Amino acid sequence: MRDILCISRHSPQSGLLAKEALDTVLAGATFDQSISLLLMDEGVWQACAPLGTELSAFKDLSKNLNVLALYGVDTIYIHANSLKARGLNAHELSSGNTTLLDQADTQALMRDHQHIFSF
Repeated sequence: MRDILCISRHSPQSGLLAKEALDTVLAGATFDQSISLLLMDEGVWQACAPLGTELSAFKDLSKNLNVLALYGVDTIYIHANSLKARGLNAHELSSGNTTLLDQADTQALMRDHQHIFSF
């Protein structure tokens, strides 16, 4: 059983919650916690490059996701149903270290962690 699962459900454009989720993952990894990141709902947009410059007020978090491996977070989990519901597919993800999970696999991932933080 792993320690912490951080679920990010918000897009970078919706406010600071997406960044706070990423900061939580980085902080946990920095302190050698076993931590995983799951992008669900609008959070799947974090794994895609921004669509335009009108979002310049919000940092492109997709680039930060690629750095997580340096901190021991080797896989970013993405809820496949959330991706599909937004008309996206795996080819549009800018992060290479992702694993798509169906609903059953997502539930198993949640059961596999002692603590869950949802942003």
